[in-house]
Amino acid sequence: MNASPELKHEEMLAIRIAVLRREHRDLDTAIEALTQAPAPDALMMQRLKRRKLALKDEIVRIEDQLIPDIIA
Repeated sequence: MNASPELKHEEMLAIRIAVLRREHRDLDTAIEALTQAPAPDALMMQRLKRRKLALKDEIVRIEDQLIPDIIA
């Protein structure tokens, strides 16, 4: 059995997706907390939502690399 110390490319991408999803969930929590504040900071809210969207885009991009296109 060949136990390579290096992770395969697919394994690295899967780990990256897990990290991005965790950060995405953390942003959900931060956004929810900010909306509950008496005077929410609109600029901070916009930045958090923009970062959350960027994370989602990156997750989708990486998932596309892991799942090959199937031409029917």
